[in-house]
Amino acid sequence: MELTQLLDITPFDWASVGTALLCGTVVGLERQLRGKPVGIRTATLIIFGTYVFIAASMSVASTMTDPSRIIGQVITGIGFLGAGVMLARKGVVIGVTSAAAIWVLASLGVCIAIGKLLIAIKFSVIVVFVLAGVDLLEDYSSAFSRGVYQKVKGLISSDSKDD
Repeated sequence: MELTQLLDITPFDWASVGTALLCGTVVGLERQLRGKPVGIRTATLIIFGTYVFIAASMSVASTMTDPSRIIGQVITGIGFLGAGVMLARKGVVIGVTSAAAIWVLASLGVCIAIGKLLIAIKFSVIVVFVLAGVDLLEDYSSAFSRGVYQKVKGLISSDSKDD
């Protein structure tokens, strides 16, 4: 078997696979370094999985189905995955940001599948900016830590004392 046959992954392409791995690593690294539930592996697998489902559906679109239906089903499935990350503790829901990150990771996979590789990379950087940037703002301004966020931080610190 020739090397070109071994490397052929039609209808997928290596540039898209590499972009999925890069975007998952960029977003997942930020989450992992901060000890959040969605790390490098999870982020990469969500983006890559979404890319594979959408690209595969687009390759058979002329004979089987409308790719937009597959996108809708992926979004629904990712919603269930995100819901599994959220928890309620003492009347406060935590993990919503991780659930939202999962949802946005799937959207990056869709961007990659429709051929918008550079946009997916740019959006990954924006996602990291939002995730890390808002935390920096919260650290420097008490106005960002009022209300429920103060209660959540108290919950997290009291849980760590129990351990």
